[in-house]
Amino acid sequence: MSDQERIKEEVTEALKAVDDPELGIDIINLGLVYEIGVAESGDVHIEYSLTTMGCPIGPMIEEQMRSVLAPIEGIGEITAELVFSPSWTPEKMTPLAKSALGFV
Repeated sequence: MSDQERIKEEVTEALKAVDDPELGIDIINLGLVYEIGVAESGDVHIEYSLTTMGCPIGPMIEEQMRSVLAPIEGIGEITAELVFSPSWTPEKMTPLAKSALGFV
């Protein structure tokens, strides 16, 4: 496994500790993280969305992301990009999140 693959795996796992405060479910299982890119330098770029366009928690989510990712060995600069295309829908959730929220 390359360093980039290891870092991406660790980033994905660490982001499971970042919860949407309104729903109480992590951003990975909610399907809010669209893309995780890791450069050869170890820099990490995360594209993420929110459940609604007007949701005010974006800055809080980014702060939590940086906090949980900081301890990962080999990680460089972390950039987080809030995107709304494609729009988030409940179909993006994992079966675990759907079950917890009663979408089953």
